[in-house]
Amino acid sequence: MQTLTKNALKHNFLYYIMSVNNPKTLWEQSLLIIKENVSEESFNVWFRPIVFESYNDSDKILLLQIPSQYFYEYLEEKFLDLLTKVFTRTFGKGVKLSYRIVTDKTNNIHQIVESEPVANIGNPALKRRGVNNSPTPIDAAPVQQIDSQLNPHHTFSNYIEGDSNKLPRSVGLSIAEHPNTTQFNPMFIYGPSGCGKTHLINAIGVRTKELYPQKRVLYISARLFQVQYTSAVLRNATNDFINFYQTIDMLIVDDIQEWISATKTQDTFFHIFNHLFRNGKRVILACDRPPVDLKGMNERLLTRFCCGLIAELERPNVQLCKDILLNKIHRDGLDIPSDVVQFIAETANGSVRDLEGVINSLMAYSIVYNSKIDMRLAERVIKRAVKVDDNPLTVDDILESVCAHFNVTQSSVTGRSRKREYVTARQVSMYLAQKYTNMPASRIGKLVGDRDHSTVIHSCSQIESRLKTDHNFSDEIQSIENSFKLKR
Repeated sequence: MQTLTKNALKHNFLYYIMSVNNPKTLWEQSLLIIKENVSEESFNVWFRPIVFESYNDSDKILLLQIPSQYFYEYLEEKFLDLLTKVFTRTFGKGVKLSYRIVTDKTNNIHQIVESEPVANIGNPALKRRGVNNSPTPIDAAPVQQIDSQLNPHHTFSNYIEGDSNKLPRSVGLSIAEHPNTTQFNPMFIYGPSGCGKTHLINAIGVRTKELYPQKRVLYISARLFQVQYTSAVLRNATNDFINFYQTIDMLIVDDIQEWISATKTQDTFFHIFNHLFRNGKRVILACDRPPVDLKGMNERLLTRFCCGLIAELERPNVQLCKDILLNKIHRDGLDIPSDVVQFIAETANGSVRDLEGVINSLMAYSIVYNSKIDMRLAERVIKRAVKVDDNPLTVDDILESVCAHFNVTQSSVTGRSRKREYVTARQVSMYLAQKYTNMPASRIGKLVGDRDHSTVIHSCSQIESRLKTDHNFSDEIQSIENSFKLKR
């Protein structure tokens, strides 16, 4: 490729500056700002027909052609304040607006009329009746870029897709690539610890910043948000706190279960959420449980969490764990035998954090002791890094014990009968399965009669409530749990 000379570079730079500050370009920029501050119908009727004619930089006169006298009067009556603010921002201070009004199309007769002086704008004594005085985003100074607090290593390229995360990953990528759409807003992601929630929401933010660097994207933990809010209250700066968050284009909040019982924090976030949502800004939330299970959270806030997309992230299965391991091994340039990879994937309890911890520990042991990574070393590391259950309970084990206790058959429990004894055994089975296995609610529901995750959550809630008030029932559950120990 031929090297540009200094003169050529200078010419290209001057051309760029001239094109950016070209009056026609500034007029097009003005139209874009106006379009954001009026309805689509108003824009098409009152602004699209305007024709840019000229701009005299020395006199700062902007000349626009409009189709009629009535058109001129309506613009001056309804939109003069808006036009003045927009043109001051794009063309600079002191701009004077003039109109060329077509008075006779047949004979091509025009009339030049000057707009009301800019000095009169904002003067209550001189304001016209009915002028559009409502505040708009252009009234505020342009916001500055912020540190997004995103982890640049958490990207979609290293977020491996599997059955447990396919939907949230696909929707998250779509949101990152098209953040201006209102579909799936807010996005509420939930799942157990270690399933990849933080990685996914960071990946959404990182990808958005790559494609739209001008967007104000912010990742924050719910705990830090609460600390900031408390500090703002103590400093009597609550309005500043709220105003800052209302300027965000994409707000990503992690671990919102931390706000349970934090009533004032919830109320403040409610107002921030409403502002962002009304203005088409993105809100992405992560939690360890679905909205229906957030006991202690403000009801009006929960309804807003549910108005977009609620996506469950399940624990990765063995195959996805294996794929995650192979990706990390390849990325870090490690040499780990396939049987060791399979062993780690099967014993890491479906936690991405455990997988990463095991790999990092293996690498450290290998370097410090100058030994190769084999099954013997993997077993030593797994024993220290992961809580391994040599004989884990399965849903079938739990169903067998529950059915034996209540003297019912498994087919009755997994069937559709609504008899009281079957419903009780079914709910107890779901409650104990959630307590003693690492399976997500959706998987437990599948195994207990092909039911959905909301049924499992409801069943667990019913059993928990009953345990608090019915001591005899509590003794029965304890008896079933004791039978687990005998089996193991």
